[in-house]
Amino acid sequence: MLSKKEQRLRRARQTRIRIANQGVARLTVNRTNLHIYASVISGDGGKVLATASTAEADVRQLLGGSGKGSNIAAAQVIGKRLAEKAKAVGVEKVAFDRAGFAYHGRVKALADAAREAGLQF
Repeated sequence: MLSKKEQRLRRARQTRIRIANQGVARLTVNRTNLHIYASVISGDGGKVLATASTAEADVRQLLGGSGKGSNIAAAQVIGKRLAEKAKAVGVEKVAFDRAGFAYHGRVKALADAAREAGLQF
């Protein structure tokens, strides 16, 4: 019997294989109980091009210093911030890698905010 984490990682592996065949940059998301993290990783070398997370000090200030990085509002801030950073390094098109997490709640909010800020996926 697979644990909950092993099931999520199994789902993630299939997605990563599909994205690797496309050869485009991927926007990967990781969420924990306290924070949400997002990165844009290049498709040709696996180099991290841009990152954003609710663990960053200036993002915490933006959220009111409460450290509440585990809600939809925080995920929207991270999506917008990541899209701006990605566009600054010249990345417009990405493949969305939800890392086995359900496309719901915070993950969906981050994706929608990144789309609104100009990333295409």
